[in-house]
Amino acid sequence: MIELKTPAEIERMHVAGRFVAEVLSEVGRLAEVGVNLLDLEHHVRGMITRRGAQSCYWDYAPSFGRGPFRNVICLSVNDAVLHGLPHDYTLRDGDVLTADLAVGIDGWVADSARTVVVGTAAEEDLRIVRATEEALAAAIEAARPGNRLGDISAAIWSVARAHGYPVNTEFGGHGIGRTMHEDPHVPNKGHAGRGLTLRPGLTLALEPWFARTTDRIVHDADGWTIRSADGSRTAHSEHTVAITEDGPLVLTRRAEESAGR
Repeated sequence: MIELKTPAEIERMHVAGRFVAEVLSEVGRLAEVGVNLLDLEHHVRGMITRRGAQSCYWDYAPSFGRGPFRNVICLSVNDAVLHGLPHDYTLRDGDVLTADLAVGIDGWVADSARTVVVGTAAEEDLRIVRATEEALAAAIEAARPGNRLGDISAAIWSVARAHGYPVNTEFGGHGIGRTMHEDPHVPNKGHAGRGLTLRPGLTLALEPWFARTTDRIVHDADGWTIRSADGSRTAHSEHTVAITEDGPLVLTRRAEESAGR
């Protein structure tokens, strides 16, 4: 079932979105050579507790994971891209770190992810990070009333093709609102003009993610962490977006990102 949100409900999601943006900005600032993933996890736990928010990940137990998840943020390094289980790992120069966070505040949820390069950045790593950011911007631009869900998927796919990156369709974007995962599923590959008609009040987590040279994935023994099947590096960018009469409204935009809706 797809639930359209009222402007007041979208603003309540925006409250959660601003906090998610604040936390991810902090994680990006702290992600330096020599920092342990568990230290980042515990820092985020403290921020969530002080805000009175609720982690959407703690005790999360979907069919695809070896649950329950007992962390508040996903931290994925290098060839890991989704559902990275924070563990005893110290960041090294040149590591690619993806941080993915979803929290609820007063019953409304927001979800966002960003990828940063720690220390000295290789150009090919910066390139794939920028590609996911470009794909996310294209997806947001397509999230307008009267367009189709396939327009969003096609926008992401078009950017991936332009950069030469394959696209996995097992995990993609999703509806969001009262819970972290709602209908509809938003594939990162699709055809324009197909699928659900986008209407004001629809709220979506749009999340292009790419691996450099494969569209296949493998799972770690922890049952959660998803990696590129060939060990190539990855990147992931995500925002929670509300479709409004005036166009897309990004609910998780970080302060360091360019101004705009």
